[in-house]
Amino acid sequence: MLKKQIALLAVTILLCNLLRAQFLMDMVDTSKAEGKGILNIYKKFDHLRIGGYIQPQFQVAQSKGVKTFEGGDFGAQVSNRFMLRRSRIRIDYVHFTNNTKPSVQIVFQFDANERAFTVRDVWGRLFENNWKVLSLTTGMFARPFGYEVNLSSSDRETPERGRMSQLLMKSERDLGVMLSLDSRRKDTKLKYLRADIGFFNGQGINASGDFDNIKDFIGNIALKPYHITKKITLSAGASVLYGGLVQNTKYVFTTNIISGVKKVTVDSSASNLYQTSPRRYYGVNAQLKFKNNKGLTTEIRGEFVMGKQTGTLNNSETPVVLTTGTEGFHVRNFNGAYFYLLQQIFNNKNQLVIKYDWYDPNTNISGNEIGAAGSNFTAANIKFNTLGFGYVNYLTDNVKLVLYYAKVTNEKTQLTGYTSNVKDDVFTCRLQFRF
Repeated sequence: MLKKQIALLAVTILLCNLLRAQFLMDMVDTSKAEGKGILNIYKKFDHLRIGGYIQPQFQVAQSKGVKTFEGGDFGAQVSNRFMLRRSRIRIDYVHFTNNTKPSVQIVFQFDANERAFTVRDVWGRLFENNWKVLSLTTGMFARPFGYEVNLSSSDRETPERGRMSQLLMKSERDLGVMLSLDSRRKDTKLKYLRADIGFFNGQGINASGDFDNIKDFIGNIALKPYHITKKITLSAGASVLYGGLVQNTKYVFTTNIISGVKKVTVDSSASNLYQTSPRRYYGVNAQLKFKNNKGLTTEIRGEFVMGKQTGTLNNSETPVVLTTGTEGFHVRNFNGAYFYLLQQIFNNKNQLVIKYDWYDPNTNISGNEIGAAGSNFTAANIKFNTLGFGYVNYLTDNVKLVLYYAKVTNEKTQLTGYTSNVKDDVFTCRLQFRF
């Protein structure tokens, strides 16, 4: 009985201390039945990793009920709030062939907070081990577009991604399949290159399901961090998304000039029904990091995206349901960008952050053209700029403090509520706990 209790205790220790698994196995007598059972569990779970993080925060808005991209809109009578922005746990399992070459990776990630419990990632990856270059990923995972979309919320220096990233790639993830070229060998010229091509449903994980046969093609090519000198590192990338949504009605809305006035016009040709309403994104990004003589780093990041977006009358984000009746999709030309300046101060645990981003959902109009009599433009066409100032303190390897002020500016229009700048700045104080 005592031997069984000892064996059970050993199993518990093994599962809770995976990083020390090999050391513990050296202490187990595998010549006996109990020891052989523990060995089998070790072999099965040795490559299992569990990690996660939580992000409790306090926010103060410039006025009550503001609509914001700093963690979601405030309630009608709320200008300050405590919230659990993210609380995630991720489970990774990797199987190795002959204990040296990864053959399969499986990932689950979940998010639980005061608002909902959601699934963030469920995907599997197959590795090719002859050339150690290719892998195939399928399931629910982040779209391989750009840099910020794929930068983890646990690593990002600002509380949220920019307005552009959130609108074009809401929740970042989608269901699909992706082929990646990413060498795992150190002795090849391809070691600094990564390329991804994939096909996705297009609506993202916020939709209840795929509602058409049109798939998004996404291609991305990136230069992985390359040391120009011992103190200067460069990385960069270019991405394209080519997709769309099926038009469930014959009504297609675009921006045109009628009698010298810019207006929303409608094409109601019967041939529009079941055609493809386009989504075309083209983006470039770069990251440049410098290290000074004291070992402190300065990093500059930038990304620019432009293209054509299908939205609705009152929203420029990708629709998650089909339009009905006389609504129809609105097709707009857009552009947007963000720029980071990150500077370590005192030591590598203290960092200053300056970020500027903009998103213009309709580059064909601006200012007082929006809301002009008979133009039919809504707030979904307004350009926003955000200037953020932040301070990050890496208190320990597991705890990070973020103080961040987002100053938001909208262009002045003739629309009610947007004739001047809306008071929608937000200050965020966040603690992140990570394991």
